[in-house]
Amino acid sequence: MKCPFCGFQEDKVVDSRTSKNGMAVRRRRECLECGKRFTTYEQVEEILPMVVKKDNRREPFDRFKILSGIRKACEKRPVSTARLEQTVDEIEKVIQNKLEKEIPGGEIGELVMRKLAELDEVAYVRFASVYRQFKDINAFMDELKHLLAKEG
Repeated sequence: MKCPFCGFQEDKVVDSRTSKNGMAVRRRRECLECGKRFTTYEQVEEILPMVVKKDNRREPFDRFKILSGIRKACEKRPVSTARLEQTVDEIEKVIQNKLEKEIPGGEIGELVMRKLAELDEVAYVRFASVYRQFKDINAFMDELKHLLAKEG
């Protein structure tokens, strides 16, 4: 494992324990060169589908893209990092359970929107405004009205 601080290739494992409900192993490592510690996670690599983009390009599913988008939407909101990770885990599990080789990017986007609506309404609106690419304020207001109608 390459040290994130100095780039040295050798380290020692200081502590190891299961995390994420037994689905991963968390390891504390110490670099043998600079002595700094860092954390890594080890989990079973699951076969995930290819994502079919709007222009029909295909690219591998990337959970970090989803996490990044959700993080941006939840910026300065009262949502913990652990809850963000849990949300991405839930999304990834839904996609894995489909057992399909390809999945449309739009389907993933809609799934993210549903999860964000449950997680934080402001984050949902932020994500929706980028994802749905509202053409004008009226389209944006329609989405807000739809959200408010669900609450009532």
